[in-house]
Amino acid sequence: MKKINFTKMVAAGNDFIVVKDKLAGNLSAKARLLCDRKFGIGADGLLLLSKCSGADFSMRIFNADGSEAQMCGNGAHCAAFFNAKNKARILTASGIVNSEIDGGRVKIQITSPKGVKSDIPLTVNGRKIKVNFINTGVPHVVIFVSGIGEINVKQIGRSIRYHKKFAPAGTNVNFAEPEANNLIRVRTYERGVEDETLACGTGSTAAALIFALKNNLDDLVRVRTQSGQILKVYFRRDNYKFKNVWLEGSAKIVYKGEYYV
Repeated sequence: MKKINFTKMVAAGNDFIVVKDKLAGNLSAKARLLCDRKFGIGADGLLLLSKCSGADFSMRIFNADGSEAQMCGNGAHCAAFFNAKNKARILTASGIVNSEIDGGRVKIQITSPKGVKSDIPLTVNGRKIKVNFINTGVPHVVIFVSGIGEINVKQIGRSIRYHKKFAPAGTNVNFAEPEANNLIRVRTYERGVEDETLACGTGSTAAALIFALKNNLDDLVRVRTQSGQILKVYFRRDNYKFKNVWLEGSAKIVYKGEYYV
């Protein structure tokens, strides 16, 4: 048997398996095995951290279903906290991500959002709705709703995630409801996990930016996640363009261990 040393981490309810050693073999299969909550360690995703040139380290992200993601906000929070440097540059598939640590709080700079579209007409389960789209490192649909606690996130989210409008890559789906002038509550169906998660960093960022766009905000939006923890999204906005986007939240190490394969 071969031993894999790992660290289990959590950020705003998103949990990850962090591996610093290089893994050999089929990484997608290993991600599915390790992330399985019955036969593995259990997590929303697997983070592989390695030394690289041009940045302090690189981060590869594998979802629980084995698919590789370009970016993960809460994953980057965990990676930055694990690295333990006050400031670092993290190489991801979506570009360089800057990070800053202050105590238990971590800030990461999201790569420049793109593809912003508002009020896209969509027919979902026989019902006509309007959705918004933005790519914050990975694709996200944002839908504003009333009574967010009653929304069937898994059912509706899955229908939109696989909708032909977003084929072939699909999309993450975020349901958002305003709670105050700069506070929204968000529930997310995550592509790759294929279910609702307790939080999604890039999804919270997406929802915050679309909310800012529709409400003429330019500075900060707070996001209450399904875990109850609040993420902060800082940004500068020029109409449909966003820059200097930072996501702030907490990260912590839950435990360390060994897994045998």
